[in-house]
Amino acid sequence: MQSVKVVVTGPFNSGKTTFIKAVSEITVLSTERQITDVSSEGPGETTVAMDFGRITVSDDVVLYLFGTPGQQRFSFMWETLSEGMLGFVVLVDALSSDSIEEAVAMIEFFTSMSDVPFVVAANKVAPEDTATLGTLRGRLGLSEDVPLLPVDARDKESVKGILLGLLYRILDSMG
Repeated sequence: MQSVKVVVTGPFNSGKTTFIKAVSEITVLSTERQITDVSSEGPGETTVAMDFGRITVSDDVVLYLFGTPGQQRFSFMWETLSEGMLGFVVLVDALSSDSIEEAVAMIEFFTSMSDVPFVVAANKVAPEDTATLGTLRGRLGLSEDVPLLPVDARDKESVKGILLGLLYRILDSMG
């Protein structure tokens, strides 16, 4: 059986833990902790180390999913988790300007760490909303050869589509 390490990264509150939980066939190992900074907006928890899940794609291929913390102060974990990855997903909340700005920096970080295939998953965008996807591509500074795919991080089939898209890119890169 071929094991494929995939990193799921993205800014704080972009949906990484939800993305992994939606598709994992095992109980997700999650290191979420209560947010103590009262000025923080959003959920009451954040990932501080990683999330871990697994999905069997076929009799021959299993994906191991490693979710990163989304905050810059945990960037030491980004480097650790990127070791040995064969590809990565950048999840971005397409409705949040902060998320988009932070995603640009995360894309730069991960592409500087490793020359592996990646896809960008736009959470909270309807598949038919090509205008938002086009604007997002420009704001992220993505070249046309980088897939930018809409996703509903809560929906198993939507998440599977993103992971299969990445897996095909990984297989193509291996020749």
